Amino acid sequence: MLSRAAHALVPAVGRLSVTCDPGAEFAPGSIVAANHSSLADPAIVMAALHRLGVTPVIMATAGLWHIPVLGRVLTREGHVPVHRRDRRAAGALDLAAQALQRGRLVLIYAEGGLPRRKDAAEAAPGDFRTGLARLAELTGAPVVPVGQAGARRVTSGGTIKQIAGLVTAPLRRPDLHVHVGAPIVLAGDNNTVRTARARTAVTTAWRTAAAHLGDLAALAA
Repeated sequence: MLSRAAHALVPAVGRLSVTCDPGAEFAPGSIVAANHSSLADPAIVMAALHRLGVTPVIMATAGLWHIPVLGRVLTREGHVPVHRRDRRAAGALDLAAQALQRGRLVLIYAEGGLPRRKDAAEAAPGDFRTGLARLAELTGAPVVPVGQAGARRVTSGGTIKQIAGLVTAPLRRPDLHVHVGAPIVLAGDNNTVRTARARTAVTTAWRTAAAHLGDLAALAA
């Protein structure tokens, strides 16, 4: 349901395009790792994946489960609540691992939060937390790096600016792009090294997405 909703709604707020590396594939039980820059980008990534025939389980902040209708939908569809800075946080990896073992794809935002910047400019993904590396080590699942650019043109900044962005986006219809990279395997070494490898792969995918939008500053980053 969420995937179909994103597929239907995103074209109303922007012009979405999608590209893939030649070796890109979504094998059953893969982890999909995307950069997180805006409240809008989960819907944009879901819409892009829907075009590719992919419907992942999402690891998302547990606060979304407190929204009455949305919470029921998230539970019914098997999405994974992440309780940040809480003793229950580790349980999210167990739930994600179970989904992967059932052959589902799991979408994770390894940055663990949004950037604090107020402008709408693109920027490279921030530091990754170790949850992605630990999940990959626990399950042996390949990681598919996904880069999105343009979401901050839909909504970014403080509350008033966020609302204004959403209201005006159907009129502005900014360009949005999602790029899917070839899968990588995060094996061996330690969590720090594996986390760095994952961030590099997602950053590369993000640069490709930003290049499609003509963002020269992103290419120089």
